Amino acid sequence: MGSLQAVSAPRLYRIIAGQIAGRILAGEFRAGDRLPSERDLAEQLQVSRASVREALIALELEGYVDVRVGAGVFVSPGAAHRQPQPQPILPEPETGGDDMGPFDLLETRLLVEPECAALAAQVALPRQIAVIEAAHRAMNTLEEPARHDREFHLSIAAACGNVALASTISHLWTLSLRSPVYSRLEAHFVTQSVWEQAHREHEKILTAITQRDPGRARHAMHDHLVGILARLRADFSRVAL
Repeated sequence: MGSLQAVSAPRLYRIIAGQIAGRILAGEFRAGDRLPSERDLAEQLQVSRASVREALIALELEGYVDVRVGAGVFVSPGAAHRQPQPQPILPEPETGGDDMGPFDLLETRLLVEPECAALAAQVALPRQIAVIEAAHRAMNTLEEPARHDREFHLSIAAACGNVALASTISHLWTLSLRSPVYSRLEAHFVTQSVWEQAHREHEKILTAITQRDPGRARHAMHDHLVGILARLRADFSRVAL
């Protein structure tokens, strides 16, 4: 008897993407049509707007739709040339099971990074604080801001005094880097002004850690991550600020 193959459950956002793709292939939405708003789709499907947002980005990556920030989401001309199939569920990408939704990743960071910042304010060695400061200074918002942003957060994790917590945060960042949906979402919504805002928020985190104020460090990191979530949830029909 042959061995059974492991079965992985599709991510919710990919099931949603499959349902929307099915409606496109069935002709309910034609090339050039604007899709219903995220709010309407979420109400029809009885899911969160974050899951719909992730599904629409997945559909863009698959070539079904074009996302136009400030205008909405439109059916791509190429979608009409796809072979129809009943209720398609887009295949899981070959990422070794690491294709986490961006909002799940950010919400998990929101659970752990504020406590990490508070610990760093309490136990970080002077040389570790110097590394955090260097990462903050290096965050030139015109050149590779994403790399310096990552270094800032990971240097705080390394300074928290808890290897397991630091490893968890590092893994979350690795998953984010591997997620094409996360990358595409950032490409749409993380603008120059967003990086400048993030740099100002980093300044508050750094100041609290430098002044050995764990409560303020926790709140500053929490506010920063909540701000990121809010910016990535900006409506597609509005121009990102």
